[in-house]
Amino acid sequence: MTTHSNQHPRERAILVGVHEQNNHQFAYSMQELQGLAEACNIEVVAELTQKAERIHSTHYLGSGKLEELAALMEAYDSPTVICNDELSPSQIRNLEAAVKTKVIDRTIVILDIFAERAQTKEAQLQVEVARLNYMLPRLVGLRESLGRQGGGGGAGLRNRGAGETKLELDRRRIEERIHLLETELEKLVHQRQVQRKRRKKNEIPVLALVGYTNAGKSTLLNALVDTFHPDSGKNVLAKDMLFATLETSVRSIELPDRKSFLLTDTVGFVSGLPHHLIKAFRSTLEEVAEADLLVHVVDASNPEFKQQIEVTEQTLKELGADGIPMLYAFNKSDLAGRSYPRVEQDRVYLSASRREGVDELVAQIRKQIFRDYIAAEVVVPFHQGAWVSFFNEHAHVQETEYEEAGTRLKLEVREADLNRFYQETGAERQPAVRE
Repeated sequence: MTTHSNQHPRERAILVGVHEQNNHQFAYSMQELQGLAEACNIEVVAELTQKAERIHSTHYLGSGKLEELAALMEAYDSPTVICNDELSPSQIRNLEAAVKTKVIDRTIVILDIFAERAQTKEAQLQVEVARLNYMLPRLVGLRESLGRQGGGGGAGLRNRGAGETKLELDRRRIEERIHLLETELEKLVHQRQVQRKRRKKNEIPVLALVGYTNAGKSTLLNALVDTFHPDSGKNVLAKDMLFATLETSVRSIELPDRKSFLLTDTVGFVSGLPHHLIKAFRSTLEEVAEADLLVHVVDASNPEFKQQIEVTEQTLKELGADGIPMLYAFNKSDLAGRSYPRVEQDRVYLSASRREGVDELVAQIRKQIFRDYIAAEVVVPFHQGAWVSFFNEHAHVQETEYEEAGTRLKLEVREADLNRFYQETGAERQPAVRE
């Protein structure tokens, strides 16, 4: 039986799922639903599943299972029901009428977590747009359940959002609110696009960390920042929790040989990520589609890591980012009992939290994103001395000698910069060697 804490009353719930014939990941998705509920501080008291050819169109469950659910309701004093699939408005209405309690679905749980975690203005707007779009067709079915959502002192699912209570927003006013929020978001999207154009103009390669939620993307970003920019104070939040990071963080990483790249950390994926959220976060996730290289961070210690890779790659496909070169960073290898650090083709086994395997990963990143660098020697005429400063700042100068004709530099340099040097100075072209 469940024990009650007087200090921190938690909302209690029964998880309900329908195992359709062709769904081979059902057990995993139910396990994940439990993790999502716990991320909302909800105590799962029981689980009820049904094998069926398809989901029941009116009540989600068949009549026999509805009776079982009613018995569980009585035994546990009418906890919330959380369904593993996104329910239609009529399914919510019918199921609530049948079991006389609040019914919510996987989508609303994920939306609630996102609402709790959103920190930046953009993330908050995106989450609210997704929540309102989800609610719009469900106004009738959700009225009662959302009315009860804010009640009680529990820290479970609450109806957060715009200042006005969403219950009192009729369809027209919700639509107006969505339009207003989307207009605000457009401005932020425009700013982001301007920043991206500026980065492209600077020709700095962009690397995006992608992967399942809680695979360790933020920990890996921090490991890279700490390795190349210790004490910079540029670390991001990294917690062992679902969706700890909803904001896109961009960090510039400068390697010891003057090569640099931009590293972006993105929101994690999860199976059944609501399409409203993917749509709302599309502008943030576009960072991924614009990258030169994706580092797919995998939680090697999770027994379901293959399924998580599939979900991530399917989501990348939806975002139009499936054609971008990819490296796999098998993180948490220390917890998985795998030998690390080591490299196997496009896979690097590492432990970001222990900062082990970072050098091996960077070596692989170098091979992928600095292909346009060549080894060269140039003689910079003395009256063109600004080019010496430019190369010292933007290339890896290995040797410097002073000759009669000017300053001779032996260096590794981006081919485009070398061509521009010859074009603008008219200096005599020396033979170049591709790195």
